[in-house]
Amino acid sequence: MDDFNLTIASPAQQRLAKHWQAKLELGFCRREARSYLAHRLHNGPLVVQKSLHPEGEDVCHAVIVHPPGGVAGGDALQLCVNLDTGARALLTTPGAGKWYKANGSQATQTLQFHLSAGSGLEWLPQENILFDGAEVGFAAEIQLAADATFAGWDIACLGRQAQQEVWQRGVYRLNQKILRHGKLIWNERANMRADDLVKASLVGLNHAVVFGTFLVCAGVVPAEVLQACREIALADAKVGITALPEVLCIRYVGDSSQQARQYFEACWHILRPWYAGRAAVRPRIWNT
Repeated sequence: MDDFNLTIASPAQQRLAKHWQAKLELGFCRREARSYLAHRLHNGPLVVQKSLHPEGEDVCHAVIVHPPGGVAGGDALQLCVNLDTGARALLTTPGAGKWYKANGSQATQTLQFHLSAGSGLEWLPQENILFDGAEVGFAAEIQLAADATFAGWDIACLGRQAQQEVWQRGVYRLNQKILRHGKLIWNERANMRADDLVKASLVGLNHAVVFGTFLVCAGVVPAEVLQACREIALADAKVGITALPEVLCIRYVGDSSQQARQYFEACWHILRPWYAGRAAVRPRIWNT
């Protein structure tokens, strides 16, 4: 897959193009025992709700909101997050991302995360739903200091399950990189069209319409933690866990975005005491 770059247009260019070019910058800092949102700047319809501390001062929670509610062909979303030394943050979204019919233009989401020494970021959004005809490109570059920790998942749903919609036309692209101290430790790319054989292949999706990946970058996973995750059983879905020296990768392939979220959350409850030194506390927005 070719790389794709995201350029944020001026307001005048946005009006002419009739597409949303949205960028949100967030900066988290730490003062004594408190992590807090110190910088917030947005251009276009991508904002953050008030930051919260539901589990104490150490971790700052924030909800990323896209007010239009859906992303149309030609729209571009860019989220840039910087964590200063020792800061800890958890970011999520209030609902599923909806990616509409392309109408001849690709929609994109670009993540740029930079984590300084001793910091930790959790990126736990709800699923992305690709409507029939959607052409979507997801890109992420995550820069980690030598001792920073990152945990993040993404879930994709091909077609609207509630409407029994089949994803018959469209494109899904992924370009994801994670670097630690400047060294590449994870590089994943995908370029799938709705009519590709990989959708039906036994070594591909095997007709499943939901797939997801949960990555944790925090060093070598303790054997007992890894075993506890592998003991989580699911019906009517395939899961896989791969422990690399620098990255723990957990996969889901099935037919339920709700099941995928529940599976990843169950793994998160096991993993978080290891990589973050604290029990998992569900973001409040997940309960609404």
